[in-house]
Amino acid sequence: MKRTRFGARDRLSRDAAELQRLAAGLSDSGGKLEDAYWEARLAESVDSLLKNGAEDDINTALDRLFEANPRAHDELADMVESRAESGRLEVDGQPFDILLFAAPVLAWSRFSIPACPLPTGILSALTVQLGAHVFGDKARVALADFLFSPDQLPRSFCDTWQLTQALGAAAMAGGHLSIDTEVLPETNPFLSDVRYLVGAIAVPCGQPPFRWNEKDGDKESALREWQKQGGPNLEPLLTGCAWEPLLADAYHAACRNADRLSRPYSLRASVAFLQTALGLMPAGIRAVVGPCYDRRMEEYRVGLGPRDKSDVFHGIVWPLLGAEDEATDAAGEIEAVLREAGVKDIRFLDHHFPMEFCDDCGVPLYPNIDAELVHADMPEQNAGSSQALH
Repeated sequence: MKRTRFGARDRLSRDAAELQRLAAGLSDSGGKLEDAYWEARLAESVDSLLKNGAEDDINTALDRLFEANPRAHDELADMVESRAESGRLEVDGQPFDILLFAAPVLAWSRFSIPACPLPTGILSALTVQLGAHVFGDKARVALADFLFSPDQLPRSFCDTWQLTQALGAAAMAGGHLSIDTEVLPETNPFLSDVRYLVGAIAVPCGQPPFRWNEKDGDKESALREWQKQGGPNLEPLLTGCAWEPLLADAYHAACRNADRLSRPYSLRASVAFLQTALGLMPAGIRAVVGPCYDRRMEEYRVGLGPRDKSDVFHGIVWPLLGAEDEATDAAGEIEAVLREAGVKDIRFLDHHFPMEFCDDCGVPLYPNIDAELVHADMPEQNAGSSQALH
């Protein structure tokens, strides 16, 4: 999840000013003892604002610090994310830590990728596999009974905090959280996208939350077993899709990891799609890559089409994430992924393209070999099966 924010000119409230002061103090701290002092007070302030739904104060403080004090901005962002996705509950005098988690699934399909309710049997099976292979032995696991698209995830820190509280209570009660699907927004159809299992764990304070926190555990084994044992339970949900489960992790970390890994996955999926839909083999594809700028470089756009024409049949957006900028070797990673997929004709354009979108349907425009941004269009005879995918 990209944290970049551009400065707002909203009037600074007392609560937003206090967040700035505390975050700046933490960023200037000279040792662990002082860290603990500032962290305790910053956590208390953030908790109060999340509980009261004061999203504007949090965002205003982040906006101002992004411009004025980047180190303090990062401290505040870390704290807000942490407090939104975690908490503490007490049952019969025993304290439990609760943590919101996400288990992303990369998927692609010539058809629509489902975002759908989880049947009871699948919900139970996924919970068992997560408990066995991903989370610590003492962790209680609860899932939301829906497979979310990115458009349907919480839209704010306060919404995330509310979901954490609800799922944490469900974990303590040994149940799951029922999602009201009527209020969820529609999801946009993409050839390649991410789906999310979202849940929470409740673990006695001091006990390991994850399997890899235990002496005999590690992340590689956890991922391997989750994919092997948990993955097959997704098959009834993802009919007509290719998919790859990723490792569950703390909510914000898992979402960022999915953002990062979805970029090469989308490239590989697009090459496979053109081969499947058109019989266009990777060696017959030309990839044209161009950087796109707003106030700074924001993304690469990749136009895919036949080597012998200037047509663009399909396009992929490769956004820059987090601290990435134009000095980052994203171009090298794009080239490596395309070559691994079998594409040999790869052209990088030395242009500063604007962030242009189609006036009619709003999809991004992609570069062609003539250094023009154009609409990606499949050949007429194939339009019926793919015209809704972007």
